[in-house]
Amino acid sequence: MSRAPRKVTIVGAGYVGMTCAHRAAQLELAEELVLLDVQAGRAKGIALDLAQAGAIEGFGARLVGGGDPDLAADSDLVIVTAGRPRKPGMSRSDLLEVNGRIVIQVAEWLRRNSPEAIVIVVTNPLDSMLGLMRRKLAFPAKRVIGMAGALDAARFSCFVAEATGTSVQDVDAMVLGAHGDSMVPLPAATTVAGVPVRQLLGAGPLEALVDRTRHGGAEIVKLLETGSAFFAPAAGAVQMAASILLDQRRLIPCTVELNGEYGIEGLPIGVPCVLGRNGVERIVELPLDTEARIGLNKTAGEVQRDIEALRERGLW
Repeated sequence: MSRAPRKVTIVGAGYVGMTCAHRAAQLELAEELVLLDVQAGRAKGIALDLAQAGAIEGFGARLVGGGDPDLAADSDLVIVTAGRPRKPGMSRSDLLEVNGRIVIQVAEWLRRNSPEAIVIVVTNPLDSMLGLMRRKLAFPAKRVIGMAGALDAARFSCFVAEATGTSVQDVDAMVLGAHGDSMVPLPAATTVAGVPVRQLLGAGPLEALVDRTRHGGAEIVKLLETGSAFFAPAAGAVQMAASILLDQRRLIPCTVELNGEYGIEGLPIGVPCVLGRNGVERIVELPLDTEARIGLNKTAGEVQRDIEALRERGLW
């Protein structure tokens, strides 16, 4: 695109949403940024605070906050962060019903107000919420994308850098599958400045990093005690938004409804995607060894179970 799109809306003014708004404003991704929340005063207050920060930081997007869904009208891109966060001892699936109802409501707003938007979903449990959003919006799959792989790959990268004593900027990690304990970090597709990570770490230490990545969100939830991660999830969502809005065509692991790729039909799963002006421009199919293939099928089964649970509750 020759210039920033006219409008980006962020639904949910919690920690993830307001951090997304700040980062998007800093990167000047849009001429107008809307922060929408059922707590209208909170959204308005954060938008005003960010506008004042712009006077110091040098960004000039028009920042709007409120609770009226019509504020999102004609958005080019929408990031959905609304939903209840995890607490210690909770799994992402424990949020299925409460966040499912929120996603349905948001989908109704967006289908009416922003029928041409590209939608990035952050709400947990991510994969089933992405599927629910796509079902209720009835948008093409390439325009309804889940932020999970960007975050999980970032966590894997961070742990690899720490273990190898190298800069995280040199680590290129890949994670497939659902955003949960069954995700599939891929050591075979992870490098440090082009050097395969398996040449730098033995099987035991590497497996420990894989396991820590799978439970990376729970580790933060336990430490925070009263909430869940927000800096890295927001960074992942805005990285995806930038690739789409600026047509950067970056290869980022994202959740998208598959149509036979990786042998999976009609399920939302995290896979490597090229993101550009149309949303998902292309899904990249990596060669998988037997262990990774089994892991991906397992994670697909877990997503299917969450979808069946939504169907039993009458939400699907």
